[in-house]
Order: sequence, then C-alpha cells, then structure tokens
Amino acid sequence: MKTLLAMGAHLDDCIFGVPGIMLHAVRKHYRVVNLAMIGDLTNWPPARGREQEIVDGTKRLCEDRGVEMRVLDFASMRFDVTLEAKQAVAEVVADVKPDIAFILWPHDTHADHEVASQLCKVALRHGGRVLDPGNVTPPRAIYTYDNGPGHTIGFVPNTFVDVSDVWDEAIEWLGRYMALQQNKPYDPAVRDGAQQAKEAIARYRGQSCGVKYAEALWATAARPQEIL
Repeated sequence: MKTLLAMGAHLDDCIFGVPGIMLHAVRKHYRVVNLAMIGDLTNWPPARGREQEIVDGTKRLCEDRGVEMRVLDFASMRFDVTLEAKQAVAEVVADVKPDIAFILWPHDTHADHEVASQLCKVALRHGGRVLDPGNVTPPRAIYTYDNGPGHTIGFVPNTFVDVSDVWDEAIEWLGRYMALQQNKPYDPAVRDGAQQAKEAIARYRGQSCGVKYAEALWATAARPQEIL
C-alpha cells in the first residue's frame, strides 16, 4: 500500500487545498494521512470553549472519508522554525513514511502557513538529520499547493489534477468542516464562503487544463513525464 501525506498548518488547510487529490488516493487504495500542526486552538477566538470539539470533529470528517488525521499541539502564531518543531514534524514523517507528500506554498500572507511550509520542507527532505538517531526516507515526490487568493502569493502551478469525478464529495467535505467550525448545521443547498472560493479556484484551474474542476500544484523537483 502506498502512502500519501498531506500537510498543513491549520485543520482546514488540506481540506481546502487538496481534498480531491486525497479522495482520489483513497479510491486508489492509498493510505492517506492529513497532518495539521495547529491542534491547540485555545488562542483562536472562534473556537473558544469548543476547542477539542472542533479537533475531534475534524478527525471524524476525515475518518468518514478514509483519511487518517494527525494533529500536533502547536498553537497559531506560537510556533516557529525551531529544532524542537522540526523534530516534531520529522517524527510524523518518520512514522508515516510517505511515498508522496503535499505541503503549503511557502509564500503567504499568513505567517502560520509560511512557518508550516518550511517545517514540512525540512522534515520531508532532511528529517534523517533532524532526528537523532534519524531514519527518514524522503518521499519520491513533493508537491506544494495553494491556499486561495486571500493567502497565497505568487503561486504558478506546473501540475494539474482533474478532480471532477470527486468534486461533489470534496466540496461537501469542506462545507461540513466549515459548519463544524462555525457551530451550525451543514446545509448542502448553501455554499459557505470557503466553498465558494474553492469552487472558483477549482473551476479556474480546470479551465487552465481543459477539465471541469482541477486542483493545481507546483512540483518541487522536475520529473520526466510520459506524454505519448
């Protein structure tokens, strides 16, 4: 069984960025793991009094779709690219042993995203030197993904994935997460703002490559492609 590791700062980063790709991998019988670094929500006002409920609910949403959720105990704006943080992320990589990994694009208006991206890059590429003793095999491929026009800066994709066949499930997953976060019932007839943004991006990326809905990536290393 191959393993896909999708990595983000917040609980919703991968659910917004690459839900279709994760669902595709589940259908292809990959082990799919979603890592969120920020599991301590105590300093995030929208979660006040419901911190563990949101974390546990997000895990259930992932599990319902065949995705394993891992959550670290960092808090927003209270973690950085330190040796301790590198080790925490590298330990996840060492345990999961991904064949393919997805991380946030490094240039972003949100500091949490930039820190998380750098930590992922170090853990995936150099985890063996971070851990002592270290035994971390880098994945065969690492891709970065964007987090929407309100955050991502200067993202120019070089890889497109058609997610049209799983689109309904992907957008529902995001909608159910947003309803959980906002503490309200999920209404499939009403698109949340995050869902609207994701749909606009997916349609645009789809237009870029000739499909209905697509998720776009930037491959961190050039790879030969079979074009004929």
